Amino acid sequence: MASQDNVSRSEAPNASDSRIALAKVALVTGITGQDGSYLTEFLLQKGYEVHGLIRRSSNYNTQRINHIYVDPHNANKARMKLHYADLSDASSLRRWLDVIKPDEVYNLAAQSHVAVSFEIPDYTADVVATGALRLLEAVRSHMADNGRNIKYYQAGSSEMFGSTPPPQSETTPFHPRSPYAASKCAAHWYTVNYREAYGLYACNGILFNHESPRRGENFVTRKITRALGRIKVGLQTKLFLGNIQASRDWGFAGDYVEAMWLMLQQEKPDDYVVATEESHTVEQFLEVSFGYLGLSWKDHVEIDKRYFRPTEVDNLKGDASKAKEALKWKPKVGFEQLVKMMVDEDLEMAKREKVLVDAGYIDAQQQP
Repeated sequence: MASQDNVSRSEAPNASDSRIALAKVALVTGITGQDGSYLTEFLLQKGYEVHGLIRRSSNYNTQRINHIYVDPHNANKARMKLHYADLSDASSLRRWLDVIKPDEVYNLAAQSHVAVSFEIPDYTADVVATGALRLLEAVRSHMADNGRNIKYYQAGSSEMFGSTPPPQSETTPFHPRSPYAASKCAAHWYTVNYREAYGLYACNGILFNHESPRRGENFVTRKITRALGRIKVGLQTKLFLGNIQASRDWGFAGDYVEAMWLMLQQEKPDDYVVATEESHTVEQFLEVSFGYLGLSWKDHVEIDKRYFRPTEVDNLKGDASKAKEALKWKPKVGFEQLVKMMVDEDLEMAKREKVLVDAGYIDAQQQP
């Protein structure tokens, strides 16, 4: 498990001195998130040295990457290193670019929850939109001052399309319906501008919804599978949701990080939609997940209007033909396989939780 002390030691100015000879070096913002953890695994398998930027927090949030963390004192094995920085702090971004000297930069960090962005719009815009601009400018100035070339990946979102009818491709007009989506649109166009104005190798990956057992528990798919596991073992009886008629193009995050990497391996930078090209409603997700465990979702799910957004996005379905042709990429995990993968993981988690509850070590904190 990564310790705060180990991270601070990796912040020494010679943090990049021990890099493996000839290995490519990647800098990943948002490394502790779902996508960051899968991307780091992928890059390490490719032989990269990976540096991740993490925010200071009183709670050490490295659960998704603890299994691949190696103490930096073990220089022969520690090919992932962590450093404190923030997209709201331009000086920290430039400082670590100068120290790490990456070949590739993947900007995955964001306040990524759509519903939450309505509650903290200023913060969302500062991190998602202006944060991307800060990082782009840090990359540009570092390259200009050091005579280096860096390839840059910007994480976009299908939410940028908003109310534009599906299928949505790279040429589909954006119509964002939340502060998060509008901020992602700004980050997208900042990236295009830096590519055109400065010749920066910069790509936008417009990724449609991608899920996994590592998805945050307040996102609807993981909220469902987490609650389902607890319902199955008797720790919970009800699940409260909002608009279950909303339709999304859901894929597996582990598949999508390969597309990110492929974008930066092309001769020229470009923008790509990454999607399964299938759309399913939240209700269909409920049917597959609850049915897999022999339950009826109608016996446990209640609609709560507090989970409806001020402006809803009804249907997102990607057209990934460009990525399939240019990147030779296609998803490996289908919808039902993804749902069952998440249910299996969360059922095991619920069983472990049940053991602790029955032994009196933790409070069930049971919902209605």
